[in-house]
Amino acid sequence: MQDIYVESWIDLQRVLYDIPMNQNSHMRHRSDFAYRGVADRSWRLETSLYRLGGDFTKVEGPLLRSFKKYADAGTIKDDSLWSLLSIAQHHGLPTRVLDWTVAPKVAVHFATVEYQHFDKDAAIWRLNIAESRKVLPDFLRDVLREEHAFLFSVEMLNKHIATLKEFDTIRPDDPFVLFFEPPSLDARIINQWALLTAMPNPSLTLSDFLAAHPSLYDRVIIPKELKQEVRDKLDQDNVTERMLFPGLDGLSQWLKRYYGPMF
Repeated sequence: MQDIYVESWIDLQRVLYDIPMNQNSHMRHRSDFAYRGVADRSWRLETSLYRLGGDFTKVEGPLLRSFKKYADAGTIKDDSLWSLLSIAQHHGLPTRVLDWTVAPKVAVHFATVEYQHFDKDAAIWRLNIAESRKVLPDFLRDVLREEHAFLFSVEMLNKHIATLKEFDTIRPDDPFVLFFEPPSLDARIINQWALLTAMPNPSLTLSDFLAAHPSLYDRVIIPKELKQEVRDKLDQDNVTERMLFPGLDGLSQWLKRYYGPMF
């Protein structure tokens, strides 16, 4: 793993947006990275299901089954596996998937929005999607190639992996991570330019997988002394709860933070 330390707002922009012309993106300046911002650099990449603790692997099926069963009629319009995982994650159910974004400043927002963690250095995890595709099983790489796709859609995955049991039997001794785009369920997913990752075993953590594949990622470290300046300049750029969580809830979160005391 390579940690890249930044010393100023300008330095942060230089590091995050040093994107050379990309042959994989029709010779455009488009990043191959997915980004995830965390308020504390010591935090691992653990799913909400993993963080439940206890026998969390045994409750994954009952959680999803009950989520589908007790949801209000009509609220889950597609209950196929990958759509259901996306919807459940979006609404706070513990799942095996992790949230990422294509937008660097969205990741920086999540790394600097929690004042209770301003005494800790933040980190922006950057995972190279193009490189991670190289460690996928052959049939999944074939799907992307045949579809002329950079990322999986839920429709593509549902066609080839219909159940979690089936997913968990794919190359069990050689783990991999796949990226997929959730459906555009609402403006929140659209504005955050969200991506999701999943691994073929609920007990796996992405941190451990990346430790075994250090060439796939790096981290940009935002020192605690820089957090307030970065936060204020993100607000100036309108990268706020108001934009990323459209609606009255996001507006209220933004106003509470903006007008409230820092600590």
